[in-house]
Amino acid sequence: MTFKELINSEKLVLIDFSAEWCGPCKMMAPMLKDLAEKVEGKAKIVKVDVDKNRSVAEAYSINAVPTLMLFKNGEVKWRQAGVVPVNTLQKVIEQYAD
Repeated sequence: MTFKELINSEKLVLIDFSAEWCGPCKMMAPMLKDLAEKVEGKAKIVKVDVDKNRSVAEAYSINAVPTLMLFKNGEVKWRQAGVVPVNTLQKVIEQYAD
């Protein structure tokens, strides 16, 4: 599945733009695993390594990691850089999961 196919889903897709060398990204990993259980059926969570996927990172102007973006039907619904608490992410997903 290509990135474009992934974000064009009718289901919400939360993309975690991250890098292996990024400390805050490592902090987000267990938080996103917890979130995945809480939003199962509502959203898919996908990690994208900006170093391995430079063209995608450039296309979405990813200048800081982690950057989280929520897509639905190819449209950006929400975006935030930095560590975001699980409860905040869950509220954002529930807001758009209709």
